[in-house]
Parts: sequence; structure tokens; C-alpha cells
Amino acid sequence: MRTDERPLSAVPAWLWAALVCVLASQLAWHRLAVPEGSGSAADLPSPPRPAALRLAAFGEEPAAARVAMLYLQSFDVAGFLPERVIGWLQAALGLDRRAAYPLFSAARIYAEVPDAQRSRAMLQFIHREFQDDPNRRWPWLAHAALLAKHRLRDLPLARRYAADLERKVTATDVPMWATQMEIFILEDMNELEAARILLGGLLESGKVRDPGEARFLKERLDELERRSAGR
Repeated sequence: MRTDERPLSAVPAWLWAALVCVLASQLAWHRLAVPEGSGSAADLPSPPRPAALRLAAFGEEPAAARVAMLYLQSFDVAGFLPERVIGWLQAALGLDRRAAYPLFSAARIYAEVPDAQRSRAMLQFIHREFQDDPNRRWPWLAHAALLAKHRLRDLPLARRYAADLERKVTATDVPMWATQMEIFILEDMNELEAARILLGGLLESGKVRDPGEARFLKERLDELERRSAGR
């Protein structure tokens, strides 16, 4: 947990009031076009313009980002409109680029709905945002790769995300399973030669320092070589 973040209780009353005014004006405008009492996720309005949010934040942008997320999650998830949810998530990230909760919500709430089209839209959003800060945002792209593989049954998409993890994440504290995902997805795709080459390169690179992990990967490499020879 970041020690420089303050609890929501520490947000000044005037900041809450300013943000409520901005959000309420958006909601009031939307209510003119939407019948009262529908209560669905479609009632979520488009987010205020970034300039309006920054102005309302009065320098308290991380706190304003949390308020925006609280507002977003006051609406039902079922039947949500991806473009509007993504707009609010982008607004929150625009206020606090270091915030983890917008991408956590995208990956663990909105991308896990049983609707492939909505899920894909959220995964694409996560992938785009990952590019801006791979070393901080890798957990959400790793989750996106798992969702693409196991929920969407889209191995090429899962491989695309896994390949970006391997190529763009450079932090030394990232677990090896996250940067090794492409190898095992290739194996699932029956692309044994490509998996063998990647795995052999990983072992030769010296990046795997744990003896147990290195032994496990060497056994997988031997198995891939046997399977490739038997094709």
C-alpha cells in the first residue's frame, strides 16, 4: 500500500462539494434524456471533460480519482456500456496515473462479465493502458491474458498479451510466470517449435536464477524437444 495516499475521510469538504457539483450536473443532464427509475448500467452518463475534473480537483487529483471510481461503481455492472465505463476509467487514470484501482476494476469486474463483446472491449482497454507503464501495470495485462485464454478461448489474443509482457516488462521484481506465459500459450496452440525456441532462449539468457525453476523449465524444454521430434 502506498504511504503517500490519504484516506477518503481526509478529503476536504469543499473538494467533495466541487466534485459532486460536476458529477451531479452530468447526471442531471442525462436524466433529461433517460426515463426516471430505469436503474440500469445504461444510466451511467459520459464522464465530465478532463479539464473540468482537474479544475474541480483543486490540486487533490488522487482523491478526485477515488471519488470518480466510487461514482462509477454506484452503477450496476450488468449490461454496462463499455465506452462509458472506459471513459470513467480513463478519467480516473487521468487524475492519478499511479492509481491501481481503475485497471483492477477493468480486469476483475468489467472484463469478467459473461459477455464476450464487453469483455473484449475491457481487455483492449487494459492492453492500451499497459503500454504507458508496463512495470507497474503488468498484473492487469497478465490477468487479461488469462481471461483471453480461459474465458474467451482466444489463444492468439492471449499470446499477443503474453508477448507484450515478455518484451516490455523490465522490472526485476516481476514473477517469472508472468513473463513466461507466451511459452505455455504457444504450447497450447501446438506451436511447439516456437515454444521450444523461446524457452531455450530464456534458459540461455541467465534470467532464471532459481535452481528449482530452472530445473522445471529444463524438463519442459526436454519434453518439447521430444514432442517436436515425434511430429
